[in-house]
Amino acid sequence: MQLQQRKRSQWFARRTESLLPAIDGRKPPCILANDCGGCSLQHLNDSSQTDWKHRQLDKALSRIGEIDHPSEPVLTDPSLALGYRNRALIPLHRDAEGKLRMGYYRRGSHRIVNLNHCPVLDPRLDALLEPIKQDLQATDWPADADLHQGDGLRHLGLRLGSRTDAVLLTLVSSTSDLEGLHGLAQEWCRRWPQVKGVTLNLQPQRNNKVLGTQTRLLCGEEQIEERFCDLSLLLGTTTFFQVNTPQAEAVIQRLCSWLLQNAGPTTVIDAYCGIGTIALPLAAQGHTVLGLELHEASVDQARLNAARNHLETVQFKAGDVKALLANALPSHEALVVDPPRKGLEPEVVDQILECPPRWLAYLSCDPATLSRDLKRLAGDSGVYDVDQLQPVDFFPQTTHLECLALLRRR
Repeated sequence: MQLQQRKRSQWFARRTESLLPAIDGRKPPCILANDCGGCSLQHLNDSSQTDWKHRQLDKALSRIGEIDHPSEPVLTDPSLALGYRNRALIPLHRDAEGKLRMGYYRRGSHRIVNLNHCPVLDPRLDALLEPIKQDLQATDWPADADLHQGDGLRHLGLRLGSRTDAVLLTLVSSTSDLEGLHGLAQEWCRRWPQVKGVTLNLQPQRNNKVLGTQTRLLCGEEQIEERFCDLSLLLGTTTFFQVNTPQAEAVIQRLCSWLLQNAGPTTVIDAYCGIGTIALPLAAQGHTVLGLELHEASVDQARLNAARNHLETVQFKAGDVKALLANALPSHEALVVDPPRKGLEPEVVDQILECPPRWLAYLSCDPATLSRDLKRLAGDSGVYDVDQLQPVDFFPQTTHLECLALLRRR
């Protein structure tokens, strides 16, 4: 083991040599597993991955959050250990000899590990990778995800409606000056009936944002349909939607069941609501829901999907959550928060503690920030008791783990 970097109380290291094989180890299902930075637990069998993630969650809850409430067994789906991703954004690069490389970055670098297939990608999308790569290779379009060599293609985007089989393809580029672009898009729509649309997303900025703000339709439709929790949702090129549809449904159903059982139809705030993947199923169960979201485009999409499903007991407001939440809390019995990886801002936690709803559900994608926030909300000086801690494995083969914390006001 070689120590490489220290950040606060953590050391980052890399493995230099394996002396003995792990008892629970296996040959990774992907031939690129040792190089690609996408999946780092493939060397463990599926049950061992789940056990490892569960231990990491419990350690964070105990060490950071000082929470002694036991977490439930990890919610998994053994049939979706591979082939679960309904979306991919894959970097592109054309080298000096003109060869197109497509793949994820090698760990700790911006060097692309060239691939033709990805085992964690839904097979319906995985089957498209190699022929699309060949078509792009046949063009003379420049490609450099980092724009070190100048303008050109940056990423290939693929999105699937898991329940509808509909596919949306996207080329992310710094420029629209790509000869034959519309013709190739039309060819893809003709060749694959499941491809309902092809778009061009323009991202000319030299930064680490994958998608830009402007998307142009090249062929077909701008959005595809997905069926989610018995609702019809429209998803576009830049729409944020969970990449594991069945597991996302499972955790939302667990949340809806808990709220309905304990609170009955009630008034709910869905903070950081995105396009309404929590707010809309709650409204469909009879709750009166207010969704709060910073990004106006997501709010517009949420409103469109609410109208599409004839849901009249849900409304959405665009703006900074911490600026909107204080006024909304006094008139609502329940609060659902689904914050980004950094967790809740301290001001948001302050607002919740000052006017605590009776029921609080916290969906987290980072056990460390969840534990930090639960220490304030449900610790000795908090106002909540932990009812359930339900970990959910959205991302098999990786170290990531989601957790749904369900809390009752004391």
